[in-house]
Amino acid sequence: METIYITGHRNPDTDSIVSAMAYAALRNALGDGNNYVPARLGHVSDETQMVLERFGFEAPKRINNVRTQVRDLEFDRPPMLSPAVTVHRAWNVLQKDPSIPALPVVTAEGKLYGLLSMSSIAMYDMQSEDSLGVLDIPMFNLLSVLEGNILRESKSAPEKVSGEVVLGLPRAHGILPFNNPDTILICGQQIELLKEAVTAGVKTVILCQAELTEELPEGETCIISTPFDAVRVLHLISRAISIDRVCSRELPNAFHLDDYLDDVRAVVSKNRYRSYPVLDDNDCVVGMLSRYHLLQPHKKRVVLVDHNESAQSVPGLEQADLLEIIDHHRLADIETGAPIRFRLEPVGSTATIIAGMYRETGIMPVPAMAGLIASAIISDTVMFKSPTCTPRDISMAEYMARLANVSLEELGTAIFSTASGTPKPVDELLFSDFKEFHIAGHSLGIGQITCLDSLVQLERRDEFLELMTKTAKERGYDLTILMLTDVLREGTELLFIGDAEIIQQAFNTEISDNTCFLPGVMSRKKQIVPMLSMLWG
Repeated sequence: METIYITGHRNPDTDSIVSAMAYAALRNALGDGNNYVPARLGHVSDETQMVLERFGFEAPKRINNVRTQVRDLEFDRPPMLSPAVTVHRAWNVLQKDPSIPALPVVTAEGKLYGLLSMSSIAMYDMQSEDSLGVLDIPMFNLLSVLEGNILRESKSAPEKVSGEVVLGLPRAHGILPFNNPDTILICGQQIELLKEAVTAGVKTVILCQAELTEELPEGETCIISTPFDAVRVLHLISRAISIDRVCSRELPNAFHLDDYLDDVRAVVSKNRYRSYPVLDDNDCVVGMLSRYHLLQPHKKRVVLVDHNESAQSVPGLEQADLLEIIDHHRLADIETGAPIRFRLEPVGSTATIIAGMYRETGIMPVPAMAGLIASAIISDTVMFKSPTCTPRDISMAEYMARLANVSLEELGTAIFSTASGTPKPVDELLFSDFKEFHIAGHSLGIGQITCLDSLVQLERRDEFLELMTKTAKERGYDLTILMLTDVLREGTELLFIGDAEIIQQAFNTEISDNTCFLPGVMSRKKQIVPMLSMLWG
């Protein structure tokens, strides 16, 4: 099941949040095998929070961008090896999938200890060929690798085996093939040699494909039987050591699941390692990343609602796979590499379009979701007083209100009263519903506060203008506007920073202290942006 994010615009309003939630619920109900997840790009306003709490919902997950991350890649998830694993066992694991350059060696807590590759084992094998002995091989490991059993265990049987490895070949003139008790003797059905070894105090004898047929002298010799021949045993002994003595501790850069693909590529391009460990949030190893995993990344999949303008959309959209857009604003500048579903309708709220899609598919939203949809339509059409409002908005809102068993009038009063509560910081008010536009080479930002008391909000004009001036300078806006849209007065107190002549020409109004009142103006998208677009050509 693949995750598909449904998100509205930055600084989301109620319509943006609810449309994402409602459409995700609809698509999940239709069951196409994907997991649709509503998301938001910014802070939830008091109005939206009130609506969510009223109908028993939590705010959608917040995402900062949809850039491709390591977690989006199809990196390898090979077995994790303990440092105590034998070289013999590790070699068998590596042979099962030779395409994996290295296996991670991890501690009991899952932390990275080292990396083990075929080349590191091969190098160890070559070095062991030049050595006549072994050092500190755990007895448990030796028995495991040789598939052996202890036939005679001495009272002082060692936990670890060390010494010179000697092959019990036929000897001349009675010369024994071992010089000291630390010898590890490999022999077959050679009873006389066994007796001499026990008498000489040899600590370890490995009996290959043979059995004890006679009593041996008393002694401290540990005798191990194995089904392998002597030549095989000679090779296997060196592979009984644990991989913590073989694996590489010189580790490449490790990447975390949340690291971005662009940053990973920059690091990989400067190094010559074949693979890199992948860590989770707790720095535990979850996989290995190779260069070829970067060639065809698995992009995040996204559906946009309530906007189709790149400046208002989620950062990193150019790296994502955009599947669909549902909107009620002007056609803007988002481009796609392939055809997508695009539903753009001239109604007052995106939630109206979503409500229509519920009807088209024959799925009825649960009462709580219907209440959310009704709230979003009321909010975006300013209780049906916005010039963007259509008969379809009213019809859908009434239908959803019946399903939710709520009063539209009471719901509207509750929604627009939230802005009249406890005074908030001006930055929270200005950016609660703020959108950026690029028109004919001009850049502007427009915030909107819909309320029942615009004159009370206007008392903070100097605070608003100071913040708007700072914002315009930081973001390079030619014009910055704040709309104090009053539901009761059915108009907007407009504050602006920029060329006063532009505002005067666009709206044919008198201006005083960067402020003017625009009667009947309730909509940013239908009454503010179009007038500026016409003025700028």
